[in-house]
Amino acid sequence: MTTITDMRTTNGEALRRPLGTAVRRPAAPGAAPPARRDWIIVGIAAVGLVVEAALRQDLAWPVASALATLAALVALPWRRVRPFAVVAWTFGIGAAHDLADILAGHGSTAMYSAVLIVLAPYALFRWGSGRAILAGTPLIAGGLALSVIAGVGGLDDAIGGVTVLVLVALVGEVVRQRSMARARELDRVRAREREAVARDLHDTVAHHLSAVAVRAQAGQVSATAAAGDPAAAVEALRLVEAEARRALAEMRSLVGVLRSETPRELTRGLDRLQDLADPGPPPVRLHVADGVEPLPAATSTAVVRIAQEAVANARRHARGATGITVTLERHDGVLDLIVHDDGAAVPHTRHGTGHEPPSDTGFGLTGMNERARALGGTLVAGPDEERGWTVHAVLPVPAERPGHAAEGGR
Repeated sequence: MTTITDMRTTNGEALRRPLGTAVRRPAAPGAAPPARRDWIIVGIAAVGLVVEAALRQDLAWPVASALATLAALVALPWRRVRPFAVVAWTFGIGAAHDLADILAGHGSTAMYSAVLIVLAPYALFRWGSGRAILAGTPLIAGGLALSVIAGVGGLDDAIGGVTVLVLVALVGEVVRQRSMARARELDRVRAREREAVARDLHDTVAHHLSAVAVRAQAGQVSATAAAGDPAAAVEALRLVEAEARRALAEMRSLVGVLRSETPRELTRGLDRLQDLADPGPPPVRLHVADGVEPLPAATSTAVVRIAQEAVANARRHARGATGITVTLERHDGVLDLIVHDDGAAVPHTRHGTGHEPPSDTGFGLTGMNERARALGGTLVAGPDEERGWTVHAVLPVPAERPGHAAEGGR
């Protein structure tokens, strides 16, 4: 049975959890040190203090009040980087001034120019850590209480002062939360950009360098088996050079995207599928049905990249394959991309979640799945029942609005 002690312990723990979270909250990032505009503001306030001290007739200590206010305002340029220290300094000076007024027995002699001190509590809630906020709030409340006691405005002025400080604190907290949300969104955007660049980099290197490796192996075989007729070896080396040039061109394009001020994913039109056609070995045959285009740039890029990666995987893993077939069709609002090889069966189960055969690093099918899912599609890859491996991607095609052609691949 639950006892009163247990209930008190539970309630105490519930209260300590949010308090501990508030204490551990770090200071907001991006706080700027004192800048030129801060000193301009202090300079203008100093001029205002001199004018106010000369014109006001209700100040019991005009010079002392002006100097105390100026001493408080001079700390404001550091309010962003040292919010608690600035709050303690400014409200400490204000509290000492109000206490002197109370002991002297006359009304408050606060300067109107001291209104700029509200920047200190704003900075505390905008930039301060959890510990700084928890320590600085009582100082603000105490300074306000002494100001009310020393003042002559009565309850209305007290309520007005409390309202102003609460609103200032709320504005600081709201600005802080919006800035943090914007930073989180930027982090998500950067993560998506890094993911896209990683996919493009992997696809480029895997596809072209796999072709280079296959050509080099063919050249070695040709040079060994046909020493009297080196034409085959020369042709293989020529194809190796061509693949290397394509890889370099892809890498230059990718580097250009990275160096751009507005990062974006490298787009590829369906015409790049023609680069996959290859006499081999193993030969790569391409079948693109009529009526596939026009397509949005993102869809055509995904098709090309998935096909490239699937062909590269087949070249690396298909033992004894005599051919690789790439088929692309469009029907019922979807694209069907099928990449099939007839290599020896491998003891793996069919995958739809991005798992790679053990001999691979694991990024190939992961990248293909990411591309398919990003467009709302699906991708299934795995061995066939008797022989070979098939990659089947189904990508939705947005309906074309009347009078507007879909954006074609560039």
